[in-house]
Amino acid sequence: MMVPVLNMNGEQVEEMELPRIFQTPIRPDVIWRAVIALQSHRFQPQGRDPLAGKRTTAESWGVNRGLSRVPRLRDSRRAAFGVGTVGGHQAFPPTSIKRIRKEINKKERRLAIRSAIAATAVRDLVAKRGHDIHAVASLPIVVEDKVESLNKAREARDLLTRLGVWPDVERSDRKKIRAGRGKMRGRKKKLGRGPLIVISEDRGISKAFSNIPGVEVVKVSDLNAELLAPGARPGRLVIWTKNAFATLDEIWGEKN
Repeated sequence: MMVPVLNMNGEQVEEMELPRIFQTPIRPDVIWRAVIALQSHRFQPQGRDPLAGKRTTAESWGVNRGLSRVPRLRDSRRAAFGVGTVGGHQAFPPTSIKRIRKEINKKERRLAIRSAIAATAVRDLVAKRGHDIHAVASLPIVVEDKVESLNKAREARDLLTRLGVWPDVERSDRKKIRAGRGKMRGRKKKLGRGPLIVISEDRGISKAFSNIPGVEVVKVSDLNAELLAPGARPGRLVIWTKNAFATLDEIWGEKN
């Protein structure tokens, strides 16, 4: 199967063969495991002070007093220390030594990346993720290597408009304010995921796209399952540069 290569104006200039990696079976279960493993590496261990809720002189009054035998403060009927009392210690509090980091085998991780790459070429999966691709002629989208030299946001916006993916960028720029205390903790808005641009060499393109919401730029050698399938849902809209597209089999092929 041949894939069109587009220039900076969105016009076809040549064709290239589809890499074999796009024939990989799509495995949502493996992708899910790889994404969860990546996310767990960012978790911060948490625990409780072993003496929390226990710094008190409360003692039980014993029996035959017509009251429950919970520990009570001295010269007071107020309960303390116990699990079922206000300010008491927890029965089984979180501990910082708990193993919260999940691991995945190297072959399974690479299979997840290959499967997620193959899913980016399935139009139904890309649309099901919520991407606006009504103006995109065909998938995958491959552009010439001159794109890697862009260094201005205006040029980046013009490129996305000519490729027909700018509506998806506007979709990812969400205006709704998050409910709850999250908006007080540096995450007032939940940013959507727009197009992912995969390059072979950064010659200024990351600067050009740095302020466009939802758009991410990554080298083909740095791909991972979470970038290709955010939220463990395969089918992200991806724009490939020609050289990055040609080296997919070499970097992520099954025999490597």
